[in-house]
Amino acid sequence: MQSKKLQGNKPYISTRKYLDIAEIRDDIVILRDGTLRAVVLVSSLNFSLKSEEEQDAIIAAYVNFLNSFDFAIQIVVQSRKLNVDNYLERLQTAEKEQENELLRVQISEYRDYIAELVKIGEIMTKKFYVVISYDPSTDKQKTFGSRLLSTFKPATVVRLQEKVFQRRKRELLMRVDHIMNGLFSVGVSAVHLDTQALIELYYNTYNPDVSTSQPMQPIENTRVIT
Repeated sequence: MQSKKLQGNKPYISTRKYLDIAEIRDDIVILRDGTLRAVVLVSSLNFSLKSEEEQDAIIAAYVNFLNSFDFAIQIVVQSRKLNVDNYLERLQTAEKEQENELLRVQISEYRDYIAELVKIGEIMTKKFYVVISYDPSTDKQKTFGSRLLSTFKPATVVRLQEKVFQRRKRELLMRVDHIMNGLFSVGVSAVHLDTQALIELYYNTYNPDVSTSQPMQPIENTRVIT
């Protein structure tokens, strides 16, 4: 933050200029180079607790999954310190509403124990994502001129030409369905993140410290300055 006096006549530059993301809409991330991204949240499984036969089956299914598509994906593992603030608040509310003195003391001790455990143990939570991409430059239906134009002004073209975006979106969603079905065959479940979830994901990723004290608000309550 700078005062107008210190800033002088320098033009205002939005931090969005330094991000690769041009736009997020219709559950799709549009990058500045014109490529599209969909993000799928994937559940985990405890591989070490499986029997040897089950482990072999999972490995074979995963190999078949990787060989079933010819487009790029990215597997991301995100680790974050476990945030139990909301849980502790619910315990505090339950403690105040509890009429039984013994139960109220037990809730208080349990709340203190959880808070101390998280503080000392640095308990981490992990989330697994699969990022699925679609590159419009590989679209054989486009003419050379349109591909060249989308190379120089990809974000503008995507925003202005709704029909083009919807066609690219359909191609990407076909890939999403293929990936989700393949993950299901491996034994894990997957969810395609919607627009709100995508915004929260990138907000928390780019603001790991601030996001804990200032959670992302719903889209309808958010005002974006371009």
